[in-house]
Formats: sequence, C-alpha cells, structure tokens
Amino acid sequence: MTDIKELLLSRIRDVADYPEPGVMFKDITPLLADPAAFTALTDALSEIAERTGATKVVGLEARGFILGAPVAVRAGLGFIPVRKAGKLPGATLAQAYDLEYGSAEIEVHAEDLAAGDRVLIVDDVLATGGTVEASLQLIRRAGAEVSGVAILMELGFLHGRQRLEPALAGAPLETLITV
Repeated sequence: MTDIKELLLSRIRDVADYPEPGVMFKDITPLLADPAAFTALTDALSEIAERTGATKVVGLEARGFILGAPVAVRAGLGFIPVRKAGKLPGATLAQAYDLEYGSAEIEVHAEDLAAGDRVLIVDDVLATGGTVEASLQLIRRAGAEVSGVAILMELGFLHGRQRLEPALAGAPLETLITV
C-alpha cells in the first residue's frame, strides 16, 4: 500500500490560496491525467467496493463522479450520482446540510436506491465531513444500506472522520491517503 500512496501523492498538486486566500487546494487533475496512477486509484477503490459487499456505487458531485463511475464499472456495479440540488430531473430525495460558510443541499433520484442495495460512497477528499454525512442520511432515507465510504484523500487536520463516526453507524470509512 505504501507504493500506491507514494504514487498517488506524487500526482496530487497543491495550489495555494485557491479558491480563497489561506486555502491549500488539493488538485487531483494531474493524477487523473496519468493513466497508471488513475488505474491504480480505480483498482484500489474497486477492491474496497468488493470487500464491503457493495451492490451500487454513489459518487458525490463533482469529483466523486470522476472516481466513482470507473470504480463501479471495474467492480461490475451500478453507479448513482448524488448531485447538488436542482440538477436532477424527475422525483428526487433531498438532504440539506451545513457548511463552514452556509448551507447546501444534495439530491438523488428517488428510484435509484432501494431496500436491499448496499452502497459504497466514493469521493475525492474528506474535509469536514458535511457532504459525506448528508449522503449517509440520504442513502438510508432511500431505504438502502451503506456498505462503506471510500475516499482518495483525508485532510486529517479538519477532523471530518471524528464528525462522521456517529453517522457511519459501523460502516467502514477507508481513505487511501491522509494528509
């Protein structure tokens, strides 16, 4: 696992003061542009899907789509996008959540998840945990079970993992890199 961590870290670029002063943005586009690194990432996340017994993969807008879709294909599972409010046509389930600077809402098509589904949540970065926490609530409200959460990179200094512990309700949270 050390080799893959080194490979992934070597392809993640720090961008200072983006999107605002004082923030160190973790840019994964160089990782996505490198076929060997992107394949290694997809394989590692797919192994988590298989290990947790997932039957579907949920990707969180927007970079969770980029990671979650190939994971679903590799693992032979369906892919479900969790979108920002107002982006999905038809009947949706919505979940509001608080951000450091306000609030937001995410949605999923009401018919995409059901009882018996075991869902792996995939995203690129775990920061404060708000979006993942809202996704956990949304998936369970749809009647599905959360098999786990798989994240490329955890920003440990923001303590998102600690915030999520109660909401995980025993579902595993696996991150490939912690910075």
